[in-house]
Amino acid sequence: MTTDVTARHVEALRAFNRFWTRRIGVLDPYLDGELSLTEVRLLYELAHRDQPTATELGRDLGLDAGHLSRLLRRFIERGWLERVPSPADARQNLLRLTKQGHAAFAPMEQRSRDDAAAVLAPLDAPARDRLLGALAHVQRALGGESAAPARTVVLRDPRPGDLGWVVQQHGELYAAEYGYTSEFEALVADVAAKYLRDFDPQWEKGWIAELDGERVGAVFVVRKSATVAQLRLLILGPAARGLGLGKRLVDECIAFARAKGYRKMVLWTNGQLEAARAIYTSRGFVRTSTEAMHAYGHDLTAETWELRF
Repeated sequence: MTTDVTARHVEALRAFNRFWTRRIGVLDPYLDGELSLTEVRLLYELAHRDQPTATELGRDLGLDAGHLSRLLRRFIERGWLERVPSPADARQNLLRLTKQGHAAFAPMEQRSRDDAAAVLAPLDAPARDRLLGALAHVQRALGGESAAPARTVVLRDPRPGDLGWVVQQHGELYAAEYGYTSEFEALVADVAAKYLRDFDPQWEKGWIAELDGERVGAVFVVRKSATVAQLRLLILGPAARGLGLGKRLVDECIAFARAKGYRKMVLWTNGQLEAARAIYTSRGFVRTSTEAMHAYGHDLTAETWELRF
C-alpha cells in the first residue's frame, strides 16, 4: 500500500461510497425487485455476452465458484437460463439466457436506464459532460477502461424481406472484398429462392443476426437427406465482426442439427474464405474434398467440409 495514503483520503473515499450506494438505491431492494445486486449484474452479463462459460463469468465478476453455481442453478430453475454443450470443447458448457430470461431482465435493464437518466436529468449539458468526464477519469485511474456502450445482439427467425437482404449482402460484400462477379450473387439468389419455396420447418431453420437493431448476419440449415443437414449462406457484415457472432451462428446450426437427429452436417466453401474456415475448424468440421474451379471471375479451390455427430 502506498505510504502517503492518509486517514483523510480513506474517509473521503468511504464517504463517497456511502453517498453513492444510497443514491442508486443499493441499500433498498435493488431496482425495486426481488433480486440482489449480484444477481442483476449476473443477468446483465448473460444478456450482453455471447454465450459465456461459468469460468469466464466467475473470473470477470470476481465471484466464488460455489456462489456463482448456486446463482446459475437458481436461474435455470426459473427457466431463465440454459446450458448448451460447447461444440469446441465437450468439457465446457455455454450459458445462454432463454426467451423467459430475456423477458425477465428487460424491465430491470429499463429501470436501471431510467434511474441513470434521473441522476443526469437535473444537470445542464456542461455539468453533465464534466460529471461523465470525471467518472471516466476515475475508472481509468483505478485500472479500468472507460465503459463502451453495450451492444445488443439478437438472433431471430427470418421475416419477409430478409432473404432478399441476404442475397444483397452476399452480392455487395463478396464484390467489395473478393472481387466476385454477379455470377456469385445469382448463385446465392438461387439458393435463397429454393429455401423459400421448399422450406420445411420440421427439419430446416434460418437465423438473422441483429446488432443494435440492425441486420448484420445470417445462416441457414437445410435438409440434404434424412441423415444429413447442410449449412448454407453464412454471412456477417464488417460492423459485426470480432464479436463472436459468426461462431454463434454456426453453433446454432450445429445445435439444431443435433436436436433434430441428423447424423452429419456438411457445407461448401472455398479456400479464400479464411475467417469462415477458421470458425468451421474450431467447431470440429473436417475438410473432406477439394476441387479446382473457375467461377465468379477467379480461379478458386472449392472445398467440402463435414461434421459428424
